[in-house]
Amino acid sequence: MLRIGQGYDIHRLVAGRPLWLGLIEIPFDRGSLGHSDGDVAAHALCDALLSAAGLGDMGVFFPSNDMRWKDARSSVFLAEVRDRLAAKHATIVSADVTIVIEKPRLAPHIEAMRSAMANELRVGTDVLSIKAKTSDGIGPVGESAAVASLATVLVELA
Repeated sequence: MLRIGQGYDIHRLVAGRPLWLGLIEIPFDRGSLGHSDGDVAAHALCDALLSAAGLGDMGVFFPSNDMRWKDARSSVFLAEVRDRLAAKHATIVSADVTIVIEKPRLAPHIEAMRSAMANELRVGTDVLSIKAKTSDGIGPVGESAAVASLATVLVELA
């Protein structure tokens, strides 16, 4: 059976935090404010995968009021989601991640993000697509006050 999942995440950008996107640190003067590392790309992908497998969302497994996840790297979340999908005999067929950020430009980092997330999920890079968009100066993302990400996945359940 094939199942589709969708995920979304958004975080404020603030000074004094590193900017983690797609499991890599992006040089920038601000980073995502979050309970963990604030990696919106990884979080949206986790939510989409959990949804497709009928497992809920990140809040079920990694609640922001649980101090175990304080400042946790999102690679831990993706690895846990990968293992939960494997336990359900779910195979990732396709995953598409869109990161919406005004600055910095992400084009030079897309392949590194793609490789890092595919590696953590133990899938080929041909399974995972990542793209970056701006919001053309509109809203908090357009004003460089926030970063958002959307993910859509196709999972096959055995």
